[in-house]
Amino acid sequence: MQIPSFPECSHSLVNSLNHYSDQEMLTLFQRNPDVGKYFTAIFCRYSPIVYSLIRHSVRSPVQADYLFAVTWRHIYYELGGLDLHETSAIEGKPLTLQSWLINITAVCINRMELPPVEAIHYTLSEASPPLWCYVEQALDRLIPIHRLMVLMAQTFHWSETRIAAYLQAEGEMVTPTEVKRRLDEAYQELETALPEDINEIYLGKICQASPEEDSYSDLLSFDTLQPVSE
Repeated sequence: MQIPSFPECSHSLVNSLNHYSDQEMLTLFQRNPDVGKYFTAIFCRYSPIVYSLIRHSVRSPVQADYLFAVTWRHIYYELGGLDLHETSAIEGKPLTLQSWLINITAVCINRMELPPVEAIHYTLSEASPPLWCYVEQALDRLIPIHRLMVLMAQTFHWSETRIAAYLQAEGEMVTPTEVKRRLDEAYQELETALPEDINEIYLGKICQASPEEDSYSDLLSFDTLQPVSE
């Protein structure tokens, strides 16, 4: 079994955090929600373990990659409220970040109902899980009509004319030209909503600049990942 490599793990912003302990990294992540490098560093530190567990439990590589992404999204949202000391006290035994991640991965493996291979459009090469998490978070910050336009343009590859026709049918009086203008605004808002260090690590942009539409075509070209049932 080959463990996938992730270019972000070699980035200087991520490597600069290697000296932090797991607890320090968790604390930095929780205290700095608008900084992406801490979660990315946790991902780089433990993605081999998580992927190995999933790949040994799922026969299809496509489904394994999909579950890997779902698992890390679940981890991302759970980490915000994780208190290892409190959890250890409740369970009556010491709990490390590594053991917690293994437990969460096991939960995802056991509870996630995987879609058939032909229904999966996600691949790791298109969007690493940390980037996917932060893009999803940035999308949630857009106003609803901008989010809808971006998804129609990037996920379904609709033209401005088709988007305008759909919105007109829903009662929004917009022209294709207006759709183009609003899409440009939405792409700018999307990039601004991403943490600056995520822009630098994944998109190679240290400062905010006018984004190209194609910047997000790979990130939004797959179906929405399914949540893990509790």
